Amino acid sequence: MNENTLRTLNYFEIQKNVASCARSYLGKRHAHNMKPMNDVHWIQTRLEETAEAALMLRYGASIPIPSLDGMETIMDLLGTGYLFSERDFSHLAQFLRSCAQLMKYMEGKSEIAPTVSRYAASMMLMESLLSEIERSIHNGRIQDLASKELTRIRKKMMVNEERIKRKLDSLLSKHRSIMQENVISQRHGRTVLPIKKEFRKLVKGSVLDESGSGQTVYIEPVELMSLHSELAALQGDESREEMKILGELTTLTESYNREIALNTETVGILDFLLAKAKYAVTMDGRVVQVNAEGRVQIQRAHHPLMGESMVPLDFTIGTNYRSLIITGPNTGGKTIALKTLGLLTLMMQSGLLVPVGEGGTMSVYSEIAVDIGDGQSMEQALSTFSAHIRNMIGILEQANSSTLVLIDEMASGTDPGEGVGLSIAMLEELHRREATVVATTHFGEIKHFAAATPGFENARMEFDTATLQPLYRLRIGEAGQSYAYAIALKLGMAQHIIDRSKSISDQGIQQSNSSTEKWITEPSSTLSGEAEEDPLIQSDSLLELEGDHHITSQSEQKPHKSSLSHSTEKHPVTDIDKPIVLTNTASLSQSALKSKKPEESEPSVKANVFQKGDRVYIGYLDQTGTVCDVEDARGNIGVILRGRKIKIHKKRLTLHIAADQLYPDNYDLDIVFESKVNRKKRKLMGRKHVEGLQIELPPEQQ
Repeated sequence: MNENTLRTLNYFEIQKNVASCARSYLGKRHAHNMKPMNDVHWIQTRLEETAEAALMLRYGASIPIPSLDGMETIMDLLGTGYLFSERDFSHLAQFLRSCAQLMKYMEGKSEIAPTVSRYAASMMLMESLLSEIERSIHNGRIQDLASKELTRIRKKMMVNEERIKRKLDSLLSKHRSIMQENVISQRHGRTVLPIKKEFRKLVKGSVLDESGSGQTVYIEPVELMSLHSELAALQGDESREEMKILGELTTLTESYNREIALNTETVGILDFLLAKAKYAVTMDGRVVQVNAEGRVQIQRAHHPLMGESMVPLDFTIGTNYRSLIITGPNTGGKTIALKTLGLLTLMMQSGLLVPVGEGGTMSVYSEIAVDIGDGQSMEQALSTFSAHIRNMIGILEQANSSTLVLIDEMASGTDPGEGVGLSIAMLEELHRREATVVATTHFGEIKHFAAATPGFENARMEFDTATLQPLYRLRIGEAGQSYAYAIALKLGMAQHIIDRSKSISDQGIQQSNSSTEKWITEPSSTLSGEAEEDPLIQSDSLLELEGDHHITSQSEQKPHKSSLSHSTEKHPVTDIDKPIVLTNTASLSQSALKSKKPEESEPSVKANVFQKGDRVYIGYLDQTGTVCDVEDARGNIGVILRGRKIKIHKKRLTLHIAADQLYPDNYDLDIVFESKVNRKKRKLMGRKHVEGLQIELPPEQQ
C-alpha cells in the first residue's frame, strides 16, 4: 500500500494506538510493522480471531500473557557462544513459568476461544530446562547445590570466614585502646583495623590505607594475612565453578533453541492479537464480512480517531454504482466521510475490527489511491492544481477494478470550466477501468454528470437550513448544495453584497461587467429586482442551488437540428455501456472575451421558452432528455434524463423536438411524467376529499 495513502489517512496513528495496547517488545514490533493485507480469506480469518479475543476481554477475562522481559537479549545472543548470566537465566525461568501458566489457562478456554487457544496449544513446556535452571539459580544467585564442587568450595569458605571472625574478635580486645574507632573496615577485599597513627608500630602487619587527615592508618594484622590469602584462593575456585555451571546451563538452553524461539514468537503473536482486541474494545470495533467485489455497506461508522464526537456515517457502494459523488457545504463533513471510509478499509485489511454497526460488509482493495489536501509545496513549487494533477496522474497509472479512489474537491485550484472537464474525463476513465471511486465536489456539472451516467450516484452531507449548521450526515441518492449565500449572510456579510453576488451568479461574470460601475456608485440599490426585469440577465449556472461554482461552456452554442440529429444517432441514449463523452467544457477566458472586437461579438440570441414534453439536447452531457417542469424564477428547467429528474439552466438546453411534434393536441402529459397510481389519486382528489390520501413523489421531485 502506498505510504502517502497510509500517512494521509492517519494509518500510522492507528499503529501507535495498537502498539500502546501490547505488553511485550514483540507485540509492539508486530503492531509497528502491521500493514494492510490483500488476501480475502486471510483477512477474514484475522478478523474473526481478533473478534474472538475481544469477546474474551469483554467478558472480563485477564489473559496471562508473558511480558518477555529480558527475552529480547536472550533471543539475540542464543546460539552465538555468549555465556548467559544469572540474571539472564532468571528472566528465562520466569518466561518458561509464564508460558506454562498461559498454556494451562487457554486449555480451559478452548470451547469459547478455539482460535486463540490453538496458539497457546502450539507452545512447548520445556519442564526439564526450567527444573535445571530453578535447581541451579535462585533470586539471581547460583545455588550452593548447583554442583558438588561448588558445595565443597563454599563450605571451605564458610570455615575460613568463621576463623577470620574469631581472630578479629581477639585482635579487637587486644588493640581496643589504640584504635581510632571500634569498627572493623575493609580495604581491597581484606579486613583491617583502624589504628591511631602514633601507635601504628604497636600492631604487626601491613598498612593498606590511610585516612584523609593522616591521623588514622588501616593495618591488616599479620595474624589475618594467611587467612585472607586462603579465602582469596577459595573465591577464585568459586568463580571458576560458577562459570562452569553457567556454561553448562547455557549449553542446555541452546539445545532448546527451537522451542524457546517458537514460544517467544507465539507469545508475540498472541500479544499482538490481544492488543488488537484491546483496541477494538476501546472503540467498540466489530467484525465485518469481507469481499473482493467492491461492495461496501456499513452503518453507524465512526472515524476511530474522532470517537463518539463524530456523527455516525452510513455508507453504501458497489452494488448499483461504483462511483459516488458527495456534495454539500464546506465544513459539512465531506472530507471526514472520505477519510473514514479509507481508514476503516485499511484497518479491516490489517485484521483490525472497525467501529461500525453489526452486519457490515467491506471490500478488499489491492490499492487505495487518495487525493486529499491541497498538496502545495514551496520546495517543489507546486500549486494546488499542479499537486492535484500530479496525484491524479499517479492514480490513473495504477487504477483498476481492485482500486479504491478517494478524491477531495474535484476541479479545484484552476479555471472551473477546464477543471470540470478534466474531472469528468478522469471520472469516465476511472469508471471504464472499473475502479471504486468516492469524490467530493462543489460543482454542479459533476453532480449532473453523476445523475445522468449509469454506474454513478450522488450523495450529500445534510445541513440544517434553520440553524445553518452542518449535520454531518451522509444521504445517498441526493445531490447537495453549498449554502454559500446563507452562511455568508449569517456570518455578517452585508445584504447588498449578497444581492450583488446573486446577480453576478445569475448573469455570468462576462455579462455582469457592464453593470459594475452602476453597482459601485449605487451599492444600496435593489439589484436583484433590476435583474429580474432585465431580459438580458440570465443565469449562467447549471446549478439549481445557490453558492455553487459554474462554468460558461462553448456547449452553450446551439447546434443546428441536423447536427443534433447526427449527434443523437452517434451517441444513442440507450447505449449505457459506453462512457459519456463531453463535447466541450472549456470556458472562454475573460481576457479572450475582452480582446474581441465589437464587430466580432455574437449578437444576443433570445433564449428558448421550453414547454412540458419538449425533447431537449444537453450539450455538456451530449444527451437528450424530456422537459418535465417549466422554467422557475431562476431560469432552471426540470428535465427527465435516463429516468431521473434533474434541474438544468435553460441556457444549457437546446430544443431538439418540440412537444407539439411528439404528442397530439390536448394530450395528458401526466401519463408520461406520473405513475399510474398517482394519476388515479389526483383524479380522485379532484372529485372529493379523501382522508389520508396523498401523492407520493420520489425524493428528487419533493
